[in-house]
Amino acid sequence: MRGTGLDSRKKTIRRKKGIYEKYVKRPVDLILALTAMVILLPVICVIGILVRLKLGSPVIFKQKRPGLYERIFTMYKFRTMTDEKDEGGKLLPDEDRLTAFGKLLRETSCDELLELINIVKGDLSWCGPRPQLVRDMVFMSNRQRQRHQVRPGLTGLAQVNGRNQITWEEKLEWDLKYIEDGITFWGDVKILLKTVRKVFEKADIHGEGLATAEDYGDYLLRTGQVERETYDRLQIGAEEILGGAGNRYVRKG
Repeated sequence: MRGTGLDSRKKTIRRKKGIYEKYVKRPVDLILALTAMVILLPVICVIGILVRLKLGSPVIFKQKRPGLYERIFTMYKFRTMTDEKDEGGKLLPDEDRLTAFGKLLRETSCDELLELINIVKGDLSWCGPRPQLVRDMVFMSNRQRQRHQVRPGLTGLAQVNGRNQITWEEKLEWDLKYIEDGITFWGDVKILLKTVRKVFEKADIHGEGLATAEDYGDYLLRTGQVERETYDRLQIGAEEILGGAGNRYVRKG
């Protein structure tokens, strides 16, 4: 069984931080992010205008994510889906709300340009375990949650080794490997170069048959790794972390 309180074998990753991780990584992140924001400002403005014209308002999609030491932060992205609802007022499935324009933004990763703001703020690094949803985090084993020992990244080993074409277990193992193998300057450079190649190849964007990636809890429920009762309890736990039922998470972008 998986999830908060379900894995009693809490294994702490023992490691020694190098000079790069302790003193160099954050300044490099900040300098590169500020430089990228200046260079890409015209592109960001054009994309913002197109999102407003094609998808409406709000242009910016905000979402709560667990960051370093599981501190919750707001991540920024460009909106990629509409707010179309059915007759009962419920949002339509993601595949019905994801437009051709929104799909293009995702395939080129242009929807993630606003995450440069998160790097400047210190919520994200250029490289690290990709921040998942709070309702993914609560289903992780204690070992898997060790991924939150480091600042999450705009890209990481999981993103350059299959992204959404690999299983959740493989994805989380890649995140842990990034930490366990030691965080180095050249290691981060290799990840960034591979990420650029993936973007141009438009590879590994979505899982087969899915408009968006499947949540970890949904995956575990579908594959019979958690029971419905546990699934429902942990979903409630995620809502409580996000501030209670009044702030219930609903994907809108």
